Amino acid sequence: MKKMKSPYHGHRFPAIVISCAVRWYLRISLSLRDIEELLLERGVVVTYETIRCWCDKFGAGFAQRAKAVRPKPGSTWHLDEVFVTLRGEPYLLWRAVDEHGAELDVLVQKRRDKAAAKRFFRRVLRSNPVPRKIVTDQLRSYPAAKADIPELAQVKHVLVKAAARVNNRAENRHQPTRRRERQMCGFREAHRTQAFLSCFGPIRQHFALSRHQMNAQMNAARHRTILKERLATWHGWTVSDPVEMVD
Repeated sequence: MKKMKSPYHGHRFPAIVISCAVRWYLRISLSLRDIEELLLERGVVVTYETIRCWCDKFGAGFAQRAKAVRPKPGSTWHLDEVFVTLRGEPYLLWRAVDEHGAELDVLVQKRRDKAAAKRFFRRVLRSNPVPRKIVTDQLRSYPAAKADIPELAQVKHVLVKAAARVNNRAENRHQPTRRRERQMCGFREAHRTQAFLSCFGPIRQHFALSRHQMNAQMNAARHRTILKERLATWHGWTVSDPVEMVD
């Protein structure tokens, strides 16, 4: 068994501090300066720009680990798009979730046409199995793009009216993004927004459990137990040194 070089090699602070800062930023609605202050209270002197670099370097890897341990996605995709404003220009945030509300993927794009829909379909297919059914609003780009993708040729496609609230699975998943957008006083650049939201969704969902009122089996004690398990899993990814088997 050969020990790999730690991803934290060369960093002044230990893994537990870095992983904690990244988790706070991508899970809780805190600014980089808020996290700088919280760490200072605990005796860790670090600038908010350093925390930004930690999130850029480690966030994507942590998000991939969160995706890897989540339950197998459902067989129904709910797709929806919402406008976001980046430096005064409108962009589209495309989002796909399964029938359980688990986010499958997101993509920030400038357009809302067939090419954009096709690009999003292919992105979601790269990391998820072919669904049994797709539910979208009545945007004509969806059926036009689906017809050009062989993997989706036999997949049932249900078009619903946005006003009917039938596609709430996808529409409700925009809400955490909207809250975070307000807290950050808006997003800035498309590539940074894409990078942030690609990490934000999986990590947030890893810790965001069903509310007690919505799940009769999720009482306070069970909520704490599961959350402790999720935290232990997180520390297993982010703090333990990686190893590699060699012949």
